[in-house]
Amino acid sequence: MEPSVPGIFEETRPRALELYREHVGPMWAKMLRTIGFDRQWVRGEGPYLWDADGLKYLDFMSGWGVFNFGRGHPVIRQALVDTLEAGLPNWAAFDTPPLAAALAEELTRLLPEGLERVYFCNSGAEATEAAIKFARAATGKQGMIHLGRAFHGLTTGALAVNGDLAFRDGFEPLLSPAVRVELNDYDGLERAFSAGDIALFIFEPIQGKGVYIPEDAFLRRAAELCREHGALLVCDEVQTGLGRTGRTFAFEWVEGLEPDIVLIAKALSGGYVPVGAMVTRRAIHDRMYTSMDQGMRHTCTFGMGDLAMAAGLASLRVLEEEHLAANAGRIGGIIREGLERMMPRFEFITEVRQRGLMIGIEFGEPRSIALRGAWATTHRISPDLFPQAVVIPLLDDHRILTQVAGHHMDVVKLLPPLNITEADAEWFLAGFERTMEALHSFPGPVWELMKKLGKHAVAARR
Repeated sequence: MEPSVPGIFEETRPRALELYREHVGPMWAKMLRTIGFDRQWVRGEGPYLWDADGLKYLDFMSGWGVFNFGRGHPVIRQALVDTLEAGLPNWAAFDTPPLAAALAEELTRLLPEGLERVYFCNSGAEATEAAIKFARAATGKQGMIHLGRAFHGLTTGALAVNGDLAFRDGFEPLLSPAVRVELNDYDGLERAFSAGDIALFIFEPIQGKGVYIPEDAFLRRAAELCREHGALLVCDEVQTGLGRTGRTFAFEWVEGLEPDIVLIAKALSGGYVPVGAMVTRRAIHDRMYTSMDQGMRHTCTFGMGDLAMAAGLASLRVLEEEHLAANAGRIGGIIREGLERMMPRFEFITEVRQRGLMIGIEFGEPRSIALRGAWATTHRISPDLFPQAVVIPLLDDHRILTQVAGHHMDVVKLLPPLNITEADAEWFLAGFERTMEALHSFPGPVWELMKKLGKHAVAARR
């Protein structure tokens, strides 16, 4: 008899890193081992993970925003079990899937009036790709405006509006014309639109890379320029959507902002089955599909699978019934207040940016001479090294999983599930405080770790 899936998991787990290195991604495996993140995770539930030694960890990454509702949510899990047991036809291809129709109706109910047509796919990157095509079809124009530090995905079209040069390097020329504007650069925004032929302006209401929040006036001006120039306003809610920032969608924080296209993914999956969606206006949708023979102009084979649609429907139910957006606002406020109380004591912390449970902690050059010298030395070795001195001790010493917020930035990002409790917030704050105490002791244990990682960085460059 063939082993069960749990059996395969247990059999493979002790050698998973080596197999992954051999057959999937050697550089990723090497990086995890270098920074000590090569844990053997054996179980996940809610906001927690357990390793092979039975130790419990607090997950403040949520799989890059997938687990808004925690791992293994019973309501979402049961919806998938019920769907499997129902024996639904699934992917009949020449059909109008009922679960897709139901999920589309629910998504449009949550969004402002006028956003009433939904295109389903599998991921945020695919939703971005769809937005580019729909915008070009609807406007008859080609140009795209995006922001510095923007993400939006890593497929070729999405990469053209990705503002992180580390991801773009080696793949130019990309889809064009695409113009980069820095966040809150009003003059740059005006110049970009004045060039003409702009099909879309795409933005994240909070940038995932660094947790940078655009000024309300900047987004309002972008919307005005879109209207003036016949371009579409595309809002990427892939990470910020579905309660993450304390509201259902993050663009709701900007009064009067009315996107033409909204991109959704990650949390819509419930952490089970990948699903993405692009929601747009009827007139825009009709310019893509102009006649019956154009009905397949943009499609996705796996875009409306019954399991994905069931996961999406259950996820929206959990979001509303458990009032998770409100909880994100409340617990996020507790964490921010706790961090701000620490700032006077810890010179390295320069800013805390927070909306709901999307939090960025930025570090900068300290005042005292000894710490300033350590800061300079660290950055000479590698511009990516310093924040590792926060995330590694948080994991090793306090069993809290966090992440560095992006390339070449001294920002640690918190993205916990929306159903964490006050006790979870206190667990994080206590661990972070002790990590800061060690970091501000020079020389100290954290600086020994930095020295070790620095040697690895130099060796890697050689």
